[in-house]
Amino acid sequence: MTVVLDTLVAVRRTAMDLLARREHGRVELTRKLRQRGAPDELIDAALDRLTEEGLLSEARYLESFVSYRARSGYGPLRIREELGQRGLQRPDIELALRESGIDWQEQLTDTWRRKFSGHLPIDARERAKQGRFLAYRGYSMEMISRLFSGRGMDD
Repeated sequence: MTVVLDTLVAVRRTAMDLLARREHGRVELTRKLRQRGAPDELIDAALDRLTEEGLLSEARYLESFVSYRARSGYGPLRIREELGQRGLQRPDIELALRESGIDWQEQLTDTWRRKFSGHLPIDARERAKQGRFLAYRGYSMEMISRLFSGRGMDD
């Protein structure tokens, strides 16, 4: 059954249904409502009201997204890029990453241990393989080098 989004109440209800599942950013929520056929003026009015009521919060969305992706083994570079692609502002992203309280070197070490069983690379080929994997996950080459040299390890 398709819901017609031609009233403010219908747009608000759909937005709240989406927010009930998980946090969304304003840009992402706007895109989803637009895909469902809601007109822009109703979307803006509904989202403004949800923001005023505290039901839609960019800060909460950023916090939730950073936490979720970090728990999934992704680093700050990848998370920053994904949030940028989702239409969030760079200063807000930087603030969320700083305030997350995540020890990124520890996250890197944990991700590396899970993937490579804690075995340091024995040759250049293995080092490149592990480095590519970790760089793809969003960790800087400096952090990866620190891990491989043993400076980032806690044991």
